[in-house]
Amino acid sequence: MKKKIHRTKKLLLLLLGLVILTAAGCSSDNSSSLSGGEKSGETEKKVNMIFSFKSADMDPHNVFTPVRAGVTETLLKLGEDSNIEGWLAEKWETSDNTKWVFTIREGITFQNGAKLDAKAVQESLEKSMEANESLSASLKIKSMEAQEQTLTITTAEPYPALPSELVNPYTSIVHAASEKEMGKEAFINAPVGTGPFKVKKFTPNQEVIVERNNSYWAGKPKIKEAVIKFNEDANVRALALQSKEADVVYNLPAEGLESIEKDETLKVESVPGLRSHIILYNQKSPYVSDLKVREALNVLIDRKSIAEDIMLGHGIPANGPFNSTLPFGIKDEVKELDVEKAKELLADAGYKENTDGKMEKDGKLLKLELITYKARPELPLIAQLLQSDAAKAGIDIDVKTVENADTHLAEHTDWDLATYSNNTSPRGDGSYFLNTAFTETGALNVGKIRNEELIDVINTLNRTEEFKERTKITQEAAAVINKNALHSYAVYPNILIGMSDRIKDWKPTAEEYYILTHTMDVE
Repeated sequence: MKKKIHRTKKLLLLLLGLVILTAAGCSSDNSSSLSGGEKSGETEKKVNMIFSFKSADMDPHNVFTPVRAGVTETLLKLGEDSNIEGWLAEKWETSDNTKWVFTIREGITFQNGAKLDAKAVQESLEKSMEANESLSASLKIKSMEAQEQTLTITTAEPYPALPSELVNPYTSIVHAASEKEMGKEAFINAPVGTGPFKVKKFTPNQEVIVERNNSYWAGKPKIKEAVIKFNEDANVRALALQSKEADVVYNLPAEGLESIEKDETLKVESVPGLRSHIILYNQKSPYVSDLKVREALNVLIDRKSIAEDIMLGHGIPANGPFNSTLPFGIKDEVKELDVEKAKELLADAGYKENTDGKMEKDGKLLKLELITYKARPELPLIAQLLQSDAAKAGIDIDVKTVENADTHLAEHTDWDLATYSNNTSPRGDGSYFLNTAFTETGALNVGKIRNEELIDVINTLNRTEEFKERTKITQEAAAVINKNALHSYAVYPNILIGMSDRIKDWKPTAEEYYILTHTMDVE
């Protein structure tokens, strides 16, 4: 019996010693607090983030998530003040805006160890254009020639906007040969890029977990692992930040900021962005295909209330597609809410007010279906405000909330208008938005807009190199859009990002592309 007790004491002492050694090892490693109360050294740092849009896959040619998650990179990127700068390409030049020579940085490898050279870039761009028809149209590439670290691109016509188009996250450079080895499905869920993080696990529409790429060319990332969840419910995102389940949360609801800011361990960044909240019109609709009806709806948007009461000051009323503070923004006055003017315009379109105060024409009520979505929390509120003000002018609007607005608008033709949001100047000028939202092959042209005057202006812009002239032409395009009410622009919103005080060496940027970076750190 004594031997048994003696052995038990020895075992307890041994276990106690191990506990003390383990504790000493942890405390001597400059431990940092992680979400969930874990402690570890610098090499174990983790971060939890929430993005507001779901991602069905990680296909770098069709979703922005790979760039935002630090998995892939493009040849060129937007720097401060929306200036284009080199990323995987260290320099580029052209003498005629048709033949472009890009010098690819030396010493970069893909996450599988393969070398990044001009041939790999060519193969990736070819794959991008094959996978994304709209991208192929916007790049206008006629041919490419690769030699060591030099890639020569020839465009089908003089195209000064090519560098701007190569900022597009859909042009992410990936190791295209890996798709054959991995299979297409595996590759689009875990693309092999050059970024500071590589995909560890991806769950469609729920989350992506990325881990540090130790051989990253620009320096070892400070974060070992990041969990990025996708959640389109703004209130859930806000609660996750407040409960410390998330360290960084994108697109917070403005009405929830006050309670968040009461917590001294949290802060909110309100970043003036490059985005516009828009009312899209379906040109195939028998109602809003009428210019007078669109003009009436345009003056039923209470832009001042949207900026002050819905955005709570985190945005400014819109007067056109491009933020009026930008060099190529226009100086037109912001349209004010004018119910009587809307009624006059509807009368010009042949509508009459019936005994119930409803507008009708040829025995049919003016009843519209408006599509909205929750990922941007202010959009359903804008829809409700427009619904209320339109009713004062005799227009019935049925608001329909959908989970995936892009899919719904593309696959259905029976909608009339939609609240939507676009980054209208993500490349330092307006050419990307104009080409993708108003040309026949444009990926953003879900309303099937075709306006010959605007197309002529866009084609001129695409051929123009000098900045001041491009600015003038971009403003001309905005004037044509406003004159024809092709879209209505409601507000230029700030980006509302919440973050824990754990986050160091990181700040959100206006373009919304470069979110998880190798310099982000946590305490």
